[in-house]
Amino acid sequence: MKKFPILLLLTACWSLAAAQERPQVPAAQKRNLRTEIIAADSTGELLAQLRNMPNIEIGKGITFRPKNDWFELTMRFRMQNLLALSFDDDFTLTKTEARVKRLRLRFDGYIYSPKLVYSVQLGFTSYDTELLPGGDMNIVRDAIVYYVPNATWNIGFGQTKIKANRARINSSSALQFVDRSIVNSEFNLDRDFGFFGEYNMRHGEGFNLSAKGSVTLGEGRNWGSSPTGGLAYTGRLELYPLGRFKSKGDVIEGNYEFEERVKILLAGAYSYNHKASRLKGQRGAVMPGDATRNLGSYFVDFILEYRGFAFYTDFMGRSCSDPLFSPETGAFVYNGQGLNVQTSYLFNKKWEIALRNSTLFPDSEVQPLAGYRNWNQTTLGITRYIIGHSLKVQADMSYNTRSRSIDPNYNRWEIRFQLELGL
Repeated sequence: MKKFPILLLLTACWSLAAAQERPQVPAAQKRNLRTEIIAADSTGELLAQLRNMPNIEIGKGITFRPKNDWFELTMRFRMQNLLALSFDDDFTLTKTEARVKRLRLRFDGYIYSPKLVYSVQLGFTSYDTELLPGGDMNIVRDAIVYYVPNATWNIGFGQTKIKANRARINSSSALQFVDRSIVNSEFNLDRDFGFFGEYNMRHGEGFNLSAKGSVTLGEGRNWGSSPTGGLAYTGRLELYPLGRFKSKGDVIEGNYEFEERVKILLAGAYSYNHKASRLKGQRGAVMPGDATRNLGSYFVDFILEYRGFAFYTDFMGRSCSDPLFSPETGAFVYNGQGLNVQTSYLFNKKWEIALRNSTLFPDSEVQPLAGYRNWNQTTLGITRYIIGHSLKVQADMSYNTRSRSIDPNYNRWEIRFQLELGL
């Protein structure tokens, strides 16, 4: 009976992966159809109606735009259905997880002018929501307005992702594995409310750079107010020595666009959260006794993509001068570093094999509370792309090792299967 969930998982994976791709309409046939419509529409009324109908494209949502072009609205949704099995060192099943992990609704567009851009994203699963101080569940993930005068720079006000580390900037819909690494889970800054700005230098195929910064509340998404008076200051610099990636390939894992030339990203970021009241800055539990700490977070990212091959390295960490609280609370700030390395190869834009190794290194003073000296996780993943990242089937297997673990019975193996669907 212990082997039954594994057989079920493998059967589901291969059945969905073997599904036939949607038949494509030849371009010549599309042109002929358009020609026939134009020829038959002598009054022009049909074309006028078609011009004002919503544009629907898989992966790019449903777009509405009125005749006067005063606004544009693109509506999208996506879901991730997950099955995960955990096993101990003897490969005995210890935990089964089956649920809708992510279910999100997103609205993007502009209003009044194409230079005034907005983005709203809502999450409806328990994984996506977060309990607010008043006890309400927070479904708001993004709610921000940008002023974009040109492609060089923009400024935004509202709530969105802090541009700190590469893995967090990537959408969870555009990952090579079922989810992000344990390193990202510990150190990422997630979302916050405040002011955001970007500068982008673009020189064709030559050297490019981007500078991104934000001043935010420092308490995380939709927290409302901070009684401490502190703020979070974040800056990120991105260097593209060989030019930009195709179709934003630097924020989409895997070389799905098949770069014909070598493309590289080297980036670094630092965030200073003054008087943070949560153990992980913008995330985590509230510090005991209304305490606050000054937290510093640092990030270094490297990406290389070429002809279906992709390589990523993420180094990140957190520093706090006083990470420990009274022993009876059991609370602490996770001082330490993490290193994530992953590589992949894409076959014919259909199958992708990826390998990832992630390690956490807590500082010696917090190791007794973290429960280990270091934690290493190695993951092998397989993805079947049906319609790019908009419709794909993923499966991965992870093996965990913790040196000097306080709990010797931690789960060593994890097998996960996920279906991603987005419009």
